[in-house]
Amino acid sequence: MTDNIKNEATALEALSTVEDICRAIEAILFAAGYPVAYEKLGEVLGLTAKDVKLLCENLAEKYNGESSPHGIMLALFPDTCQLCTKEKFLPYIREALGIRRGGNLSASSLEVLAVVAYNQPVTRSFIDQVRGVDSSYAVGSLIDKGLIESCGRLDAPGRPMLYATSDKFLRVFGFNSLDDLPQTEPLVVPEAAPLENEEQE
Repeated sequence: MTDNIKNEATALEALSTVEDICRAIEAILFAAGYPVAYEKLGEVLGLTAKDVKLLCENLAEKYNGESSPHGIMLALFPDTCQLCTKEKFLPYIREALGIRRGGNLSASSLEVLAVVAYNQPVTRSFIDQVRGVDSSYAVGSLIDKGLIESCGRLDAPGRPMLYATSDKFLRVFGFNSLDDLPQTEPLVVPEAAPLENEEQE
């Protein structure tokens, strides 16, 4: 075992206090720049995923409160967490880093995203039926943007693909989980138009 490995092992063993563990979580999330699973953090820190999630919830109170002096926040998701900047500072970040404003979602993409978010998992034919128009382009666009993803196949003839929202959807729209979606009226799915041979019969 080299001196570097010995030093790393000693450093890991030194995290014996809650404060040190929380600092380690902060450091990992800051260095990552993307969502990290509670399970992965637990493996590194010698804790269960449940314990890590509790620690992260306490850290979130420190970062996310209205009176917080920090320009960053801790976003908590069902299985992961991420350090990110607060929305109010977005214009300053864009100006300082020369980031161009990204394109907004089209009305059709937003409609498809809403259908998926509130009814997932869904097939594309279900989305088409709700909207009354073909949704293949919007579905493909949302998949490319990482906002929805395939999550298996329906156990039905043809085994059509099922779609659901992704973790990126939660991050982009600022939700911790799907439970944070705004309440809506119950969805009434229009009846499919009868086939030509059925009309003749």
